[in-house]
Amino acid sequence: MSVSTAGERRIELSTTTAMLALGDILAITLFVAAGEYTHGFNPLVDFGRVAGTLAPFLIGWVLIAGVSGLYAESSINSVRGALGWTFLGWVLAVVIAQALRATAVFHGNAAVTFALVSIGVGGFLLCLWRGIASLLLSR
Repeated sequence: MSVSTAGERRIELSTTTAMLALGDILAITLFVAAGEYTHGFNPLVDFGRVAGTLAPFLIGWVLIAGVSGLYAESSINSVRGALGWTFLGWVLAVVIAQALRATAVFHGNAAVTFALVSIGVGGFLLCLWRGIASLLLSR
């Protein structure tokens, strides 16, 4: 196993963390795609719109997960710890995503209701994934 260190936090380059990252991306993409679908957009047809909505969330998540140690195998050693740190990380990622959406670079805007829905639905999907990963992937 290879470990990259950034300050006091780390990202472990391993099969386990690669699976965590893939599951995270899928959970966040599912959240965004479902949201776009409920607003009348077909995620398979309106791919550009979905990608534009997805990007700020992925940027926020990667920044927070990377610096907070959520891509270290120890982040899933216990289900309770995995859920707590994942949810906190997601809340911070949503804050970043909303800040990015408030700029001219990304479509949409920073809306409190959307942030709350994002925290609830996206947080549920990420925590569900990370809880399962904790049960199946931790040693």
